[in-house]
This record gives sequence, structure tokens and C-alpha cells, in this order.
Amino acid sequence: MPFCTTDWSALQPTEHLGDTGKAFWRTLQLGDVRVRLVEYTPGYVANHWCARGHILLVLEGMLHTELKDGRRFELGPMMSYQVSDDDGEHRSSTQTGAKLFIVD
Repeated sequence: MPFCTTDWSALQPTEHLGDTGKAFWRTLQLGDVRVRLVEYTPGYVANHWCARGHILLVLEGMLHTELKDGRRFELGPMMSYQVSDDDGEHRSSTQTGAKLFIVD
């Protein structure tokens, strides 16, 4: 991909409903790479198990990540997780809301 800069505030967010709460994605598609600034509202619970690989960095708030095998993780600001495609189906939730930077 060529060098580029991104003004995230200029990208229009898209709304994605969870089981509860909402997610707002600002998305930049660069070939096969998707880069997102994601904001979860307080009380957000994902409505699906995700098998896609991500590099996820929490910028603000607290994120709860549950793996389908039962493991659970809590991530705060400046914490990340990394997972490959089809290696740890996961879903996210937050009581307080969260802002994330995600590359997949």
C-alpha cells in the first residue's frame, strides 16, 4: 500500500447494532487491509462471534473480550490483543463504552 495519511474525523461513521448498544465504525479500506476507528456505546455487547483476525488497540474505556472456548480478557487504555483468522473466535462487550483502533 502506498504511504497515506488519514484524518479520522473526516470519515463518516457507520452504525452497527449489537445485541445491546451500538458500534460506530470509521473505516479505511487499503487493498486487503481494513483499518478502523471504532467506538462502542456504554452497554455494548456484540451480536456475533468473530473469527476474523485483528490487531486491536484500546484507546479509551474498558473492553471485555470473551473467547468461544470460555477464556475472558479485560483490556484498558493502551492494551491490545492480536489474533489470527480462525484462531480464537471472540466477541466484545463494554459496560462503560470504548474507543478502539483495529487493523484487520
